[in-house]
Amino acid sequence: MNSDQLRDASLLELFQMEAVAQAEVLNGGLLALERDPTSAVHLEACMRAAHSLKGAARIVDLDPGVRIAHVMEDVLVDAQAGRLLLESRHIDVLLQGVDLLLQVGDPVRHMTISIEQVDAYVVALGAVVATPSADTFALPAVDTSMSFLGDLPAIDTVTPFTDLSTPLVPLLPVIPNALASDGYGIPAIPATPAIPVIPATPLAPPPPPVVEEAPEPVLKLPARPGLEDTDDDQDRALRVNARTLNRLVGFAGETLVEAHWLKPFNASVLRLRRNQQGATRAVARVQDLLAERGLDDPRLDAALEEARRLLESCQQGLGERMGELDRFGSRVEHLSQRLYDTALACRMRPFADALPGGTRMVRDLARTLGKQARLEISGETTQVDRDILEALDAPLTHLLRNALDHGVETPAERLAMGKSAEGVLRLHAMHRAGKLLIEVSDDGEGIDLARLRSRIQQRGYANAETAERLSEAELLAFLFLPGFSTRNAVTEFSGRGVGLDVVQTLMRQLRGTARIEQQQGRGTRVVMELPLSLSVVRSLLVDVGGEIYAFPLALVDCTVRVPAEDIVSLEGHQHFAMGNRQIGLVSARQVLQEGNADGHPGDVPVVVIGVDDTAFGVTVDKLLGERTIAIQPLDPRLGKVQDIMAGAVLDDGTPVLVLDVEDLLRSIDKLVSGGRLARVDARQVAPVAHARKHVLVVDDSLTVRELERKLLHNRGYEVSVAVDGMEGWNMLHAGRFDLVVTDVDMPRMDGIELVSRIRAEPRLRAMPVMVVSYKDREEDRRRGLDAGADYYLAKGSFHDDALLDAVADLIGEARS
Repeated sequence: MNSDQLRDASLLELFQMEAVAQAEVLNGGLLALERDPTSAVHLEACMRAAHSLKGAARIVDLDPGVRIAHVMEDVLVDAQAGRLLLESRHIDVLLQGVDLLLQVGDPVRHMTISIEQVDAYVVALGAVVATPSADTFALPAVDTSMSFLGDLPAIDTVTPFTDLSTPLVPLLPVIPNALASDGYGIPAIPATPAIPVIPATPLAPPPPPVVEEAPEPVLKLPARPGLEDTDDDQDRALRVNARTLNRLVGFAGETLVEAHWLKPFNASVLRLRRNQQGATRAVARVQDLLAERGLDDPRLDAALEEARRLLESCQQGLGERMGELDRFGSRVEHLSQRLYDTALACRMRPFADALPGGTRMVRDLARTLGKQARLEISGETTQVDRDILEALDAPLTHLLRNALDHGVETPAERLAMGKSAEGVLRLHAMHRAGKLLIEVSDDGEGIDLARLRSRIQQRGYANAETAERLSEAELLAFLFLPGFSTRNAVTEFSGRGVGLDVVQTLMRQLRGTARIEQQQGRGTRVVMELPLSLSVVRSLLVDVGGEIYAFPLALVDCTVRVPAEDIVSLEGHQHFAMGNRQIGLVSARQVLQEGNADGHPGDVPVVVIGVDDTAFGVTVDKLLGERTIAIQPLDPRLGKVQDIMAGAVLDDGTPVLVLDVEDLLRSIDKLVSGGRLARVDARQVAPVAHARKHVLVVDDSLTVRELERKLLHNRGYEVSVAVDGMEGWNMLHAGRFDLVVTDVDMPRMDGIELVSRIRAEPRLRAMPVMVVSYKDREEDRRRGLDAGADYYLAKGSFHDDALLDAVADLIGEARS
């Protein structure tokens, strides 16, 4: 390839990038102009976008792009000058021009556009401008495979032109050389049609796309604080191989996990220092015993003194090294967290990129259905993992189409119901509690539960008696079943029952969940909960047969400790009641083939997975708490390991297997259907008395938490700590405690909510709770006590004896 060819290829690629960018500007601006045709801001933006595309097309010698952009620009200039008031019919044709410009900008298919097609579009745009509002016009066929509407996954292509039932009017002849000038002096197109319709030349099918594994994502470097956006270095785009980017994130995640290893190492050094202190005291006692017995041996005294001096010197040096190690650990953990956050940011893209043509798609599809609707998007800047974002295209498209077809009523129906003629679809994204939350809602009629109940009976999913007992949530869950549809006939847009099934399948693949909520006459909402990243997962660690397993937290309903007497047998299977549901009980040891259980002392720890009628309680030996772990894929040579999704390594180097919850549910279902489900050994064993009273300290401040831990530990109490109310609540379910000492202001769950939950839990209701807070006003004290706290102590005024005396008053001394 010579230099000219290389230059042309580069220019075409640049034009494609500009065409896509300017198409977004034109689509957004034209849809805004449909609502406010006199908006100077949007008119200027659209005119400038068309003008830029015209100039760019001329540079790369794409005459079709020049002609299309030029006539669009002229129409927008007339609208700016007040000579034309844009209506929906004008917007229809201008949007068709956007689709044609995208086709012109495609490096593979730009040669497929014909001169006749461009001529027909130029004439059609002139005709719609010159035709009065009551008339109609014809549009040429446009290849929409690169348009916002035609790029929908697994959905029939819909021509965005509306009102196909209206007759076509003749088109105007093309005026030769009308577009030769750069200015806006294009001769006016006569208003009287003179010749028949010019048929559009059918497009040849495009060649198969060229698949490249190489550098796929284009990343924009984040701006550094204090630098202006105009700095060229901050706007440089870099091509990074996707495989390299994934490895970078993986290494950053491993670094973060390895940094956490310093904490248990520091704790082990602390234990070593305590042992050394004990050795120093032992040497001192030997010296005292020798003195008491009158043994006066100068050499022995000198040796013991030397040993004591060396031990004290080592103890001092060890203390200094521990301080350095603690500071080093804090720095490494901070840096590794920043490294991981930065690496993860390279994978993150704004939610606005999830469905760039969503607004256009909703507008065009609504008009095709004879409805009026607009899409409102919020949370556009919410950062989403690139892999998750790419996978969201299909489910979001399905949900928006379902909302338009099933939810939003026709304008006449909406007006009769007292609503505005235009329906509103809302797409919202946000981060909440360490998860990505996406909501798709409409303000339509909602879901007819009676019709849904009848459909469930017709499909044979339940008999009439069972269907009548189904709750609203249980009824709505049927919509996610494969092939389930409330439509009696298949149309171009629905009736095949593949929409919500696709959504649920993709949610499971992404380790997320989806649920439907609705209010009759007020609309429907679909809520999707997803992990923030697929490389690092917040998990629940459990002990099964001496091995540690991890449940992805997003797929865990809850954890409970079930008293043995609450486990009952129904139809040969063990169950326990949770709210108004009966949850089947299954031993994790049986499913994971870890041998027989040895029985549970007292309450049985249970992890509830699945939803509604597919929910099961999986008994484990111990609940070890929540942990963020870096996912490591299994060696592909192992193939698919039953019930296992991936592996991980804990801070102390312990290997962990991450459970595949979907596979686990299938394994449980096979055991149940095959009649091979073993009984859970829940015999009641007398609980072992604690040698020391166990106190749980919950505080988000490291200083306060460590101070309280040391004070209580030095008094002889066994102490566990939690960094916030949520972790404290999970620890209360995983172990037994005699007292909870909690702060008030904490992330995720504050102390007041923690106290309220403790008082609402039958097993924990009698446990004493002390609130220790900086807030010492009388109203703050009253708020804590009203929530159920037994004692309220202000941090600003308490001293060592005050805290210890209050603990002794509540639960007595450390040893019973």
